[in-house]
Amino acid sequence: MDNQSPIAGDNTALFNPLFSYLRLFKAIPSADVEVIKRELGYRNVAEGEYLLKEGTVATNLFFICDGVVRIVTQNEQGRELTHYFLKENQLVTILDSFNRAVPANESILAACPTQVIVLPKRSLLVLYERFPYLKELIEKLTQQTLLYKIQIRNAYLGEDAMTRYQQFLIRQPEIALRVSLQSIASYLGITQQSLSRIRRNS
Repeated sequence: MDNQSPIAGDNTALFNPLFSYLRLFKAIPSADVEVIKRELGYRNVAEGEYLLKEGTVATNLFFICDGVVRIVTQNEQGRELTHYFLKENQLVTILDSFNRAVPANESILAACPTQVIVLPKRSLLVLYERFPYLKELIEKLTQQTLLYKIQIRNAYLGEDAMTRYQQFLIRQPEIALRVSLQSIASYLGITQQSLSRIRRNS
């Protein structure tokens, strides 16, 4: 389900959140929007469903309209580790895989019911030729997301489990309310039992 066909007809209104977001950073002519929309897809993703599986090549960039996604890996014991959460108005892919067409070393999956706009790489390359400003804009925003992910993760380094959980509630409260305890525990690097104990004692 990694590939997604463009949506035709009145349903193109589903793509408006992407353009509302992009226009915060650059004016985009309506005529360009209509051309770009024809190359996009849309997906409703159930909790736990993959947008990209580790070991496959990332051929799509996703814009999150509603919901939360997780970027995860598996450790040597086969236990799932959540590295990042991303939410509305963020672009997500596994950038190295997307740029170099190599197998991804991480997976992307929905942490709750999620709606995403799909920007296929093959379509983006064609659009970049026609609208050079779009390439500059998309690359700028993907780099911003990358920096955001790193800054958030660095905030938890060196803290004990209780402090990590308290910082999570402060820094990412909108995510804490929407994803499972299992996902939060995986993100904070603790067991679900430990997280339940911390929640009782906090």
